[in-house]
Amino acid sequence: MKRKLPPKPEPVIAPEILEQAKLSMVTDKLRKAGKCSVCGAETSGGPGEPLCWVCRRLKISAWRDIEQQMPAQE
Repeated sequence: MKRKLPPKPEPVIAPEILEQAKLSMVTDKLRKAGKCSVCGAETSGGPGEPLCWVCRRLKISAWRDIEQQMPAQE
């Protein structure tokens, strides 16, 4: 006796949508701008300063510290 092959399942996602998702993944990889100007890590590729998220966070923290110290000097 031969065993019956199970029917092929229907795709849940339309092939067109799946192809668009694959293409968007490729363009996201290409969109990465480069390396951080401070530490050399990968940047997010956004416009503006070429800083990674860590260096950007440190810069923002430094700005906050300076703003807090300014009134004490006056």
